[in-house]
Amino acid sequence: MNDLYERFSLSGKVALVTGGGGGLGAETAVTLARAGARVMISDLLPELAEATVLDIHRLGGEAVALRHDVTCEADWQQVIASTVDTFGGLDILVNNAGIEKVALFTESSLEEFRQMQDINVTGVFLGIKHAARVMRPGGAAGKGGTVINMSSVAGLVGLPGLGGYCTSKGAVRLMSKAAAIEFATLGYGIRVNSIHPAIIKTQLGANVVSGMVSIGLAPDQASADAFVQSLHPMGYGQPQDVASAVLFLASNASRWTNGSELVLDGGASAR
Repeated sequence: MNDLYERFSLSGKVALVTGGGGGLGAETAVTLARAGARVMISDLLPELAEATVLDIHRLGGEAVALRHDVTCEADWQQVIASTVDTFGGLDILVNNAGIEKVALFTESSLEEFRQMQDINVTGVFLGIKHAARVMRPGGAAGKGGTVINMSSVAGLVGLPGLGGYCTSKGAVRLMSKAAAIEFATLGYGIRVNSIHPAIIKTQLGANVVSGMVSIGLAPDQASADAFVQSLHPMGYGQPQDVASAVLFLASNASRWTNGSELVLDGGASAR
């Protein structure tokens, strides 16, 4: 039994969680800290990241917050260097930061579409690039590691009103697989996997429901909520459902899991 617990322990590990100021990011950061990791929490709004740090400190864990624009390569270099300098390494990267906008194809602006690709896709690319540089043999951390990219069930199936989001999350899915194969082939000791949640009870999930009304896919909030719930045979997911999956992929329990897509949707995509 002790061996089982040890496989899920993150004692001695260092994690970086982007978008860690709220929602799935905050829940993930706290879960990784409870498992023993020291956590760097980055967010475009540093005051939100600081709130997550306080939650971790109350639990007796170690965490630091940094401001981070995931579309800026210089920010990535600075955040990863600070993580290594502060905690002595980097073992786990959770590319969680992302945005979701509800819009019909015919009404979506080019600016909105590009913004989603920039944050959701370019941000993940930069994270993979710079994390791998320090995790691989000879890097500043140099012990290998694991990269967990937050995709979505919208990266597996098409959904009305979410064309731009589906596009971005589908890209994250295949980028994860390409990186997984490349790093394994090169002997970096870095695993890369993607997670695909359906609608989770966070502010982002609530925005999707509201957005369906605003673009005319549902007549009112109650109808939109009922429709979205009907897509999930087991009902809505909770942030801890996703955080627990991240913990699995971050731990040695998943040591042979690479290039995989872990679907967390209560059966929504099994239809």
